[in-house]
Amino acid sequence: MHLHGRGAAQSDEEAARWFRLAAEQGHAEAQYYLGAYYGRTDAAEDIEEAAKWFRLAAEGGHPGAQYMVGKMYREGAGVLADSAEAMKWYRLAAEQGHPGAQLSLGLMHEAGDGVVEDAAKAVGWYRMAATQGHALAQYFLGMSYTFGKGVGKDHAEAVRWYRLAAAQGHVESQYNLGLAYNMGEGVPQDNAEAAKWYRQAADQGHMKAQNNLGYMYHKGWGVPQDDVEAVRWYRLAAAQGDHVAYNNLGYRYRKGLGVPQDFAEALKWYRLSLSVAPDYPPAQRDLGVMHAKGQGVPQDHEEAVKWYRLAAEQGRANAQRDLGLAYANGWGLPQDYEEARKWLKQAAEQDDAEAQYHLGLMHAKGEGVPQDNAEAVQWFRRAAAQDHAEARARLESMGEPAALP
Repeated sequence: MHLHGRGAAQSDEEAARWFRLAAEQGHAEAQYYLGAYYGRTDAAEDIEEAAKWFRLAAEGGHPGAQYMVGKMYREGAGVLADSAEAMKWYRLAAEQGHPGAQLSLGLMHEAGDGVVEDAAKAVGWYRMAATQGHALAQYFLGMSYTFGKGVGKDHAEAVRWYRLAAAQGHVESQYNLGLAYNMGEGVPQDNAEAAKWYRQAADQGHMKAQNNLGYMYHKGWGVPQDDVEAVRWYRLAAAQGDHVAYNNLGYRYRKGLGVPQDFAEALKWYRLSLSVAPDYPPAQRDLGVMHAKGQGVPQDHEEAVKWYRLAAEQGRANAQRDLGLAYANGWGLPQDYEEARKWLKQAAEQDDAEAQYHLGLMHAKGEGVPQDNAEAVQWFRRAAAQDHAEARARLESMGEPAALP
């Protein structure tokens, strides 16, 4: 009555006094509640008292107390950390159907903590808890299906479990549902649904969901295109230290999208991105562009090439194209058509339309390669298929259709 204020004034202290009277007579439920009362604080003496009462209740068969004793052994709270003891108590609780204990056993089996690593057993425990509606277990079961750990990879099954957890407000599951709809994995691709789930996660402060929602506004995918709204969500993600959002803000300031164009501000955000993730290719490439164009820094093609190369070697298509063009034109390094062709082809094979167009030019002019109109036409057509106007014009001048019938 005192615990919940039903028929008497709510008072944790008064409730604890009555729980103690019952606990000292061996009442397991009272022992459990007394443990929970002392476990509310971080004070060492209270944690030790909580451990004592949880242990007594656990020995009396109380599943919640058995779970708490397992948790205390796993975390070393009030007792010496001992994974084997944690497993023992979690198992006792789990066998009585305690979903938190079942989840914990799954996590320990997946990590190989106190037991031989066994992803299949982890999935079994996750499923037991998940079928009882435990949101975190549903999320981990979904992750197991996403990555094929302990079970066959199955994106549709992953989505089913994420949806159950997301409906309970589980933020990572909401974000994962957004990704699934965004990418069309396990569900038909649907940007409106993706934006809906990103928003639910973003409203709970999920950093990556905030950045992704910003990108949806940038592209107009599933939401009206809105540069100002994109910036708002990028800023929220950036405030939590997301290097991708830092880069996206850099791009916005460089282009003047949703904010006044400001090269100094763009440089600040790109450099912040690289301070967190030094090998992040989009920021490397865009820093290269700023050095090549003298945007906010003195023009320096050698510095530009340095940044292009860092991103290009990681497979960034637009950086490969920029590096190829630098070689073709001798910007910041000696002109070298063979290197130009190598980098342009890598970008072109990733469907970079500008690289496809310039590769076509090299074949049309015989620059670094034998002159070959047929090869040039193939690359021009690939660029034209992406609405590259200059590629279309080249095809027209050669008397070639933009696409084969």
